[in-house]
Amino acid sequence: MAEAVILSAIIKIGVVLGNEAIKQASSHFKKFITQLTELQGSMGRIRRELRLMHGFLCQVNMWNRKNQAYEIWVQELRMVAHGIEDIVDDYLYLVSHKHDTGLGAYLKNRIKRPYVLLSLNRIASLVKEAEVNLVHLFQAKDRWVPMVGGGDSSGSSYFVERSQHLTSISRSLGEEDLVGVDKNRGKLEQYLVGDDLARSVIVLHGMGGLGKTALAANVYKKEREKFECHAWVSISQTYSIKDVLKCLITELYKGRKDTPKNMDINGLQDELRTFLQVKKYLIILDDVWAPEALEYLLGALAHNRRRSRVLVTTRIDGVAHHALQDQKITIEALPKDDSWKLFCKMGFSKDTNYKCPDELRELAQEIVSKCKGIPLAIVAVGRLLLMRDKTREEFKRIRNQLEWELVNNPRMEHVRNILYLSFSYLPTHLKSCFLYCSLFPEDHPFYRKKLARLWIAEGFIEERGVSTLEEVAEGYMQELVHRNMLQLVARNSFGRIKKFRMHDIIRELAVDLSQSDCFGVTYEEDKCGGYLENGGRRLVVHKLKRDVPQSISSIHQLRSMTVLDNNMPSFTLLPLLCEKSRYMTVLELSDLPIMTIPYAIGDLFNLRHLGLRNSKVKMLPNSIEKLSNLLTLDICNSEVNVLPIGIVRLKKLRHLFAQIWNDPSHAALHVFSGVVISKGLGNLTNLQTLHALQAQDESVRQLGELRQLRSLRVLNVKGTNCARLCESLVQMQFLSYLDVIANDENEVLQLNALPPNLQKLRLRGQLDTETLHESSLLREGNQNLYSLGLYWSRLLKDPLPSLSQLKNLTELFFTNAYNGEQLVFHKEWFPNLKTLQLQDLPRLKRLEIEDGALATLEKLFLVNLNTMMEVPPGIEFLVTLQYLAFQEITSEFLTLLDQCPRVPQFWYSL
Repeated sequence: MAEAVILSAIIKIGVVLGNEAIKQASSHFKKFITQLTELQGSMGRIRRELRLMHGFLCQVNMWNRKNQAYEIWVQELRMVAHGIEDIVDDYLYLVSHKHDTGLGAYLKNRIKRPYVLLSLNRIASLVKEAEVNLVHLFQAKDRWVPMVGGGDSSGSSYFVERSQHLTSISRSLGEEDLVGVDKNRGKLEQYLVGDDLARSVIVLHGMGGLGKTALAANVYKKEREKFECHAWVSISQTYSIKDVLKCLITELYKGRKDTPKNMDINGLQDELRTFLQVKKYLIILDDVWAPEALEYLLGALAHNRRRSRVLVTTRIDGVAHHALQDQKITIEALPKDDSWKLFCKMGFSKDTNYKCPDELRELAQEIVSKCKGIPLAIVAVGRLLLMRDKTREEFKRIRNQLEWELVNNPRMEHVRNILYLSFSYLPTHLKSCFLYCSLFPEDHPFYRKKLARLWIAEGFIEERGVSTLEEVAEGYMQELVHRNMLQLVARNSFGRIKKFRMHDIIRELAVDLSQSDCFGVTYEEDKCGGYLENGGRRLVVHKLKRDVPQSISSIHQLRSMTVLDNNMPSFTLLPLLCEKSRYMTVLELSDLPIMTIPYAIGDLFNLRHLGLRNSKVKMLPNSIEKLSNLLTLDICNSEVNVLPIGIVRLKKLRHLFAQIWNDPSHAALHVFSGVVISKGLGNLTNLQTLHALQAQDESVRQLGELRQLRSLRVLNVKGTNCARLCESLVQMQFLSYLDVIANDENEVLQLNALPPNLQKLRLRGQLDTETLHESSLLREGNQNLYSLGLYWSRLLKDPLPSLSQLKNLTELFFTNAYNGEQLVFHKEWFPNLKTLQLQDLPRLKRLEIEDGALATLEKLFLVNLNTMMEVPPGIEFLVTLQYLAFQEITSEFLTLLDQCPRVPQFWYSL
């Protein structure tokens, strides 16, 4: 992982050598142009050297993990790279340092000029020293470090041999080692012997260690004789097509003396295709990592109509897509009962009928639960315990040090290797993102938007074409999910990733990689791991019963600090961090009882993310305007209601969260409070998120300058603001979320023109039904809008006929939105709606759902509908319903529900 540190330094130097930085430096150091030119030349040479080192390390890093001399050399290289990053940051600070103007400033600057030259010379000297150190390091490597995998062939050989070794272990597992596979085995056998004449591709798909190869091997042994010929070949990411084709031909030609030799790839393909054309064949392609590898190999396997089958095992979604949807089997982790059954088979002898003694059962179940249903881990731990004494003390020891055993015990090496292979095959740009997730606790939920902001602030995300950094980060997340390195937990109603987590076993191995490579460290109670002293730059505090010790402030190289414990009684470290951790890029201190922000925070010139959500901060210091690199400022639900005037100078700011939740139930009109930015709002041209802005004439006008906005919440909107607001909104071509809240309940929102690409819309305030019908929102049936919330609209005319034109709507929320007595959902209306909430409709007496309406509804919330005197007719037609809630109902209505047999299972509150 040293390549991640080097990549960070390369990116930083790239900023220094960019046109904007060179122009700024030339202006700043006009009197010292010779020294500046020499310094930039040295930095350019260092960058070239680092790029070559980065490419080299990407090839050999994982191959040499147990090579002690190599590890020492990498540690030294990492320290040099960290030092270079510090030098570059010093230079950037010197270049970007703002100077006053005027006579006093002139006199002061004349005094400072020798200091500036001294600083520039000092940085130049350090850069030259770093350049010499890099050259010396590579000379030392050639003298002292024996390398594994130094070239393409040896590297490929290493990975092929490792993959084949792991495959042989999985293929050797007996029937007794397979538990909980009956359903998938039945499916697989059915696909293999089905009546379909055409050659078909079947895929077993899932994360490493779930038993894909073992299941495939079990079925292969049983079914292969039903085919005229069969072959099994293991693939790796560093596959050689020629070697794979040779291997297939060798297996298929068993017993024949005329096995082709010395053919090129095209010849081997033709030979294989001709041989298979007239045969019913079964081919297993095990552990395929690249879609293009599968495409190439499938092209060499004849399409015939003899019920031939190709079975593929893979960890990668992109490979799995080559199978028909109904012939793709996704392997999941074992459920609790099957995990226990497999563990007992492995951990207790046949003589005891594989039974766990009662006195060990509780400890054994805790051990099994740590394996999280991964058969490979369960088998390894079970066999480890089989060799140990069956005592409570021994089982307790294993439970307490299972993480250590997983990382260090030779008996667990094949578990490590399977999961390390997944990591080693990650592209470099994903490795830092993956390791970053391991710094958070077990089962920690990661949310797409917040994690993207943190990755960007950490410098992990590279620009790609015209995509925003946030869009690139989401692509990284999708790739990690598709590679089964992160587990998808939830999508939003229209299919985008919303939440995911890291599997505990994968996390333990990632923590080991993160610590050994000094990527970052976690802090819990009195344990800090001791890695900060070795150059660790990221610190995530999990849980503490008291304040973070002040001694941590001596770690001057700290770049990122995240505190997750919201039960800490106090947090007094911030002033010292501002004073001594001058290179800090991320400060995520949400939920902490922080009351004041020191003025010195303005000295953190590198700061890109400042999270103070749910803190007790009442005001931000004026020095906040000096944070010229700040990308995210999150003071949501703090006590800040006035922003410093200088906030508009933060021209790189992308996300500003400054709202306060007044009513989490969303029943009140003024559910949020916001902040006033009366002057200079139009300067924040990079802003993508603005929550929440108090509408004023000037700020509404300047909103139109914020053309990059993706998400906007604007409060206290008056009817007189609406025309100007619409003029500003239609200029926001990228706006996907809009929340508009009226000044009071009598104010009518007349928003006839809205951005074309809105996906989520919340309107809180009176609406006119005709205005709603004529709005661009409904014109020509808006296909982009997925989520709509109308609050306090007080519509007199049924809005459903108009809203039913929104065919792609997946969420619909009505709160005090309609004053009529009846709502009817007609057949074929809202075909994609997943969530419907009707709340506080004061005159609604009847709700009817026709057969064929709301065909995909999953969640229905009916809240405080006290004038409704009958159970909604047609509720029984909602066959896809997963959750039904009647909230704030009377006891009489509850009686009606209990007496109505057609109501699905429901949840209620009186």
